[in-house]
Amino acid sequence: MLAKIFSAATIGIEAKLIEIEVDITRGLPNVVIVGLPDIAIRESRDRVKAAIKNSRFEYPSGKIIINLAPCDIKKEGPSFDLPIAIGILAASGQINFDNLKDFVFMGELALNGKIRPIKGALPIAMSLKNSHKKLIMPEENAPEASIVEGVKTYPVNTLGNVSRFLNGVDSIAPLSPDKEMLSEKIQNYELDFSDVKGQFLAKRAMEIASAGNHNIIMIGPPGSGKTMLAKRLPSIIPEMTIEESLETTKIHSVCGLIPLKSSIIRTRPYRTPHHTASDISLVGGGSVPKPGEVSLAHNGVLFMDELPEFHRNVLEGLRQPLEDGYVTVSRINSMVRFPSKFMLVCAMNPCPCGYLTDPKKECHCTPNQIQKYMSKVSGPLLDRIDIHIEVPSVKYKDLSDETSGEKSETIRDRVKKARDIQLARFKDDKIFANSQMTYRLVRKYCKLDEPSRDLLKTALTELGFSARCYDKILRVSRTIADLEGKENISSDHVSEAIQYRSLDRNMWM
Repeated sequence: MLAKIFSAATIGIEAKLIEIEVDITRGLPNVVIVGLPDIAIRESRDRVKAAIKNSRFEYPSGKIIINLAPCDIKKEGPSFDLPIAIGILAASGQINFDNLKDFVFMGELALNGKIRPIKGALPIAMSLKNSHKKLIMPEENAPEASIVEGVKTYPVNTLGNVSRFLNGVDSIAPLSPDKEMLSEKIQNYELDFSDVKGQFLAKRAMEIASAGNHNIIMIGPPGSGKTMLAKRLPSIIPEMTIEESLETTKIHSVCGLIPLKSSIIRTRPYRTPHHTASDISLVGGGSVPKPGEVSLAHNGVLFMDELPEFHRNVLEGLRQPLEDGYVTVSRINSMVRFPSKFMLVCAMNPCPCGYLTDPKKECHCTPNQIQKYMSKVSGPLLDRIDIHIEVPSVKYKDLSDETSGEKSETIRDRVKKARDIQLARFKDDKIFANSQMTYRLVRKYCKLDEPSRDLLKTALTELGFSARCYDKILRVSRTIADLEGKENISSDHVSEAIQYRSLDRNMWM
């Protein structure tokens, strides 16, 4: 007998409907799976057999052919265990398959018939939005899939539970979305900017970076607070919109990073890859393309500590995502695109020993060593980083000060006001922040008066800034003006923006 079951496969961060055909014929007992399955799917024959027997069903003794269509799409992972098992039970007459065409099945099976969680629940649910199909998936993933309007999601926990539901013996109510998680609310962060002693210039630069979504690099000796500042940056960025949360959740879902029984990510991502990370782990890719750290940081912060310690090819791989806001991974048979609009935050020492700019500790590095160390970060990459700041050692006076600094909530309110100005300005341009302005938009919204033009001309002539650096200064100037609620950019705004190009000016060399 032939049975047809529907499932789904994730391709990049999207999902495609997969039809599973199960045919049982007379012959020697054998299971053949065709349709570009990976090793995990080929191994499912043993998991499914044990799960069916341990769930007190009869496993058919004939030849079983399982086809995963369309056959030109690579299928991977154990999430096809449940639909394969349901297909075998339907083809052997143990499940009524009159209404199977209305359902999409996903789930990994344990040997005792228990259904385990899978990856990619949200993209799969979103792909079914206009198909009028119902979704049956593990109860741990059901909250995540249930947030998609128009798709009924039925949580299940065992193979027997599913079979009784399909045969009309048991009833399962579709899960309702968690409205509390979908509501707009400010997230509570454990870390706060009030914990940072001193470093007023660095905190000011962080506020500007958050307001305009600008990339930033911090240069300073060890222990000056660079990592401390970076960890607190998400606490001053405005909360994500529902659209941003859905985009972020989709990426984390296909990587299996959504906490069990959670529905949606409402806190901005903060990713900190180690400096030994490979280019594929950072940018994304692999034989079956998966998102990298730049995509997992989408709508959030990517913090790269000890920047010169990363491999050169890894750093150069950041240039295209920073410029375009997405990563394209091309393979012979397919091409996938991962979004990667993130705020890059970098930290580095001024020299190999770290104490070149420290007034109290002597640096033992030679000029050649310093030059070699600094050259690990290329000029084209630095051009894509809007703000360069020095973070000096903290003085005892600041450390011993018992008064707390400005709280993150206060800074976030100012940042949100500046972001609201930008949202109103760019409502017809399909961007949301000053850092994303194109050349045309920079010319439109960053007009300078005569004193500002003279100041910028002098800076470019004396300091040798590049054309891209020129645009970065204008974007940062626009953000500083927005923080002050000013419609026009003044020479004070341009002057402050120029000060945030430390690496271009080689202050310490």
